[in-house]
Amino acid sequence: MFANFNFENPEFFWLLLLLPLAIGWYIWKRNKQTAALKISSTKGFKGKSGLLPKLRPVLFVLRLLTLALIITAMVRPRTVDVSTQSSSTQGIDIVMAIDVSASMLARDLQPTRLEATKNVAEEFIKDRPADRIGLVVYAGESFTKTPITSDKSIVLDALEGIEYNNVLENGTAIGSGLATAVNRIKDSDAESKVIILLTDGVNNSGFIDPNTASELALEFGIRVYTIGVGSNGMALSPTAILPNGRFQYGNVPVEIDEKLLSQIASTTGGKYFRATDNEKLEAIYEEIDALEKTEIEEFRYYNYDEKYRPLVLLAGGLLLLEVLLRMTVFRSFV
Repeated sequence: MFANFNFENPEFFWLLLLLPLAIGWYIWKRNKQTAALKISSTKGFKGKSGLLPKLRPVLFVLRLLTLALIITAMVRPRTVDVSTQSSSTQGIDIVMAIDVSASMLARDLQPTRLEATKNVAEEFIKDRPADRIGLVVYAGESFTKTPITSDKSIVLDALEGIEYNNVLENGTAIGSGLATAVNRIKDSDAESKVIILLTDGVNNSGFIDPNTASELALEFGIRVYTIGVGSNGMALSPTAILPNGRFQYGNVPVEIDEKLLSQIASTTGGKYFRATDNEKLEAIYEEIDALEKTEIEEFRYYNYDEKYRPLVLLAGGLLLLEVLLRMTVFRSFV
């Protein structure tokens, strides 16, 4: 309720300490003004006392309330309505090229390499509200899952729908995946163009040489970050398809062409990362997120609603009431 309520001059609250001092002074002064009379009997003075003398302290109470209201008005209570408007001063277009070959179903990352990649990529996309993002998937060949767009719901739905199937020829065509991503982003007018290429294998398919694709990215001013996914040594990976359509798993060596991925990143001014588990994969995307920051300019508009005016009017009314009472009803007692 009071989230947008503040005081412009809170130091004036110290003046409220005057109130207990005024009360003490009033009590002391009243006692000093009361004279003591010693007589043998008060029988002749007995009678009903009036109500007005008992109400005389009301004048002092009115004076205290007036003082308290004036001090509160000096503090300047007010409500603040803050509205913000943001504008991106440097847009970044990003294409995420994801390997969807059968080896991405390996279980050295939990639950699989592909699902771990999707989970981390989802958080990365959500944390880039000012950027346009597109998706490319590849195995033995590649295609665009979604072109670059600022509509994150479209990108997230497309990411959720990524899975291994037999539509793409099996294999790992790193060159084709990179070339398709370059084609998606090369005509962008963004100040910064980035490709995040993720794979868990070696280039063993496709008709485009990865080095040629990286040279193409360099020509169009596209920076490529490469990620090799897979643990060191052996990994529980699909080795065959059973008659019921399910995969048969077995331990196979993890083979990632780190030299090629490092060369692609170096050529384009990017960086190569190796993700051997879920935590490292998440840390990699966080580092890329930090490296590729969009500059956002935020404007804040403040609308102040001053609340001291009613306090001043009320204080004036109480002061006027005190004067009227002092000059009329209590005139004989003060």
